[in-house]
Amino acid sequence: MSKILYWKELLFGRSDTLRGSVLFACNDDAVEFLATHYDELREHYILDTMAQDVHLAMLNKARTLELAASLGIGTPKFWYVRHSEDLTTILSETTFPVIIKPIHSHLFLKQFKNTKYFSAANENELTHWLEICRQKNVDVIISEWIPGPDHLLCSYFTYITESGEPLFHYTKRVIRRFPANAGLACLHVTEWIPEVADLGWKFFSGVKYRGLGNIEFKRDLRDGKLKVIECNPRFAAPQELITQSGLNIPIIIYNHLIGLPLPESNLYTEHMHMWYPVRDIRAFLELHRRKEITLKEWLKSIPLHHVLPYFRIDDPLPSLSILFHVFNK
Repeated sequence: MSKILYWKELLFGRSDTLRGSVLFACNDDAVEFLATHYDELREHYILDTMAQDVHLAMLNKARTLELAASLGIGTPKFWYVRHSEDLTTILSETTFPVIIKPIHSHLFLKQFKNTKYFSAANENELTHWLEICRQKNVDVIISEWIPGPDHLLCSYFTYITESGEPLFHYTKRVIRRFPANAGLACLHVTEWIPEVADLGWKFFSGVKYRGLGNIEFKRDLRDGKLKVIECNPRFAAPQELITQSGLNIPIIIYNHLIGLPLPESNLYTEHMHMWYPVRDIRAFLELHRRKEITLKEWLKSIPLHHVLPYFRIDDPLPSLSILFHVFNK
């Protein structure tokens, strides 16, 4: 049974048992499901604040970039590939490397597991990956690659009420990813970055966003400007870091939705790190082979006190399960 069918059976088939529960979307499929069935679900459940059309637009990576550009916010250059002749125009306007980026990441991941996008260093690689995506019936765009290391990535988080008021502002940045410049983050750090917060708020207020959202930027070393990478209309991977740093987003949203007093929501601890040990060891080995980091530099970058994404001494099974999955690949 697919997750969509399971959710339909669970939420519509047992609505009397679960009536009055609060529903949160924790991945893109769930965002799409809630946005599509919002009015029907609202009759039985307490739903997170949502402007359905805007949330669905955030799942569309190309539409997100178009909206950002319309607000005067920097974005990478990108091109649609609707017809074969489009490629001739694109090749005359871009330089390599480029990124073959899915329009809808959750649909792309169903076809290409653990892959966020493809990169192409030349025309042959570009046509190869475009053909692979065509065969899988996955819609993509071609995007310029913003040069520079992963520590140039940063994000803004907020929650916007029905009346357009933000409940909090939060920023953090990435230190490393694996694989470098392509994979998932393995070391995050909390850091208040006013420029990121200002641009993030400009975007969310400009598109009349409602609910929980985070937007990721990368600073472009060519012009020094922040460029939009993507927007996630849901909880994100560094959630545990955000909570441990003092901003308990789930409680803030839950209390807001059911009418309880809100906890303090704009104070959090800066320079707190979240570390994915196995992934970061692999990142170190990759960067060390490139002579971009030494063992001493890597060890120094990992604080003695850090947040782990899953491990708890009183509840170790989730971490053990993930380790088993990693080493069983």
